[in-house]
Amino acid sequence: MAYDSENIFPYNRQEQKGVQVERMFDAIAGRYDALNHLLSFGLDRRWRRKGIDFLRPFSPARILDVATGTGDLAIALYEALRPGLVVGIDLSDGMMEVGRRKAAKAGCARSVLFERQDCMALSYPDDSFDAVTVAFGVRNFAQIARGIAEMYRVLKPGGRLLILELSTPRRFPMKQLYALYSKVAIPRIGRLVSKERAAYAYLPASIRVVPQGGEMAGLLAGQGFEEVGVRTFTFGICSLYTGKKN
Repeated sequence: MAYDSENIFPYNRQEQKGVQVERMFDAIAGRYDALNHLLSFGLDRRWRRKGIDFLRPFSPARILDVATGTGDLAIALYEALRPGLVVGIDLSDGMMEVGRRKAAKAGCARSVLFERQDCMALSYPDDSFDAVTVAFGVRNFAQIARGIAEMYRVLKPGGRLLILELSTPRRFPMKQLYALYSKVAIPRIGRLVSKERAAYAYLPASIRVVPQGGEMAGLLAGQGFEEVGVRTFTFGICSLYTGKKN
């Protein structure tokens, strides 16, 4: 089954989505963190802490952070949970280079590693990680079901999945306010600060059509996850999806 977000492209329909996503994030890597915090009013940090709180009781020793970007979640996971290893993967070397510098500054470069991987075809063996996480990256997957199947494959039995993703509020007036903010403010602010018009038109467009709520929960269950959970934060602007591999 194809999902609408798989048909939203940063630049054109002639190239594969993964190629375009890599180029887009390489282009905005230097300004991504500042813009991300600005556009979310700093709430992205709070949402990551909520996700980490879900994993805390399970004390995962090996964590894979998919679509790690500049490593905010990977580094926060290490600082909060002290696992033996966190591996952050991404298509964008530009974003991960920022992450490597942040990990070095935080003193965790030996425990938080960054590797270029395509989440559609991970190179890791089956049952490799105690937890797999994704923060605000599922909407960029070229094939969402395939990416989730790969995350299931590399999880150990009993391992936990954590997905944080932006979502669309459903209730008045937040639904209308968020629609205005995402369609008008985000592209304009992104264009002014990063000069990358396509990226900040693509990002809100992809949020509107990524699987959300029950649809995402059903997708996880369809790939084999059990104990699937859904929570929302900040009037539905962010959703937390969780699951367990048996």
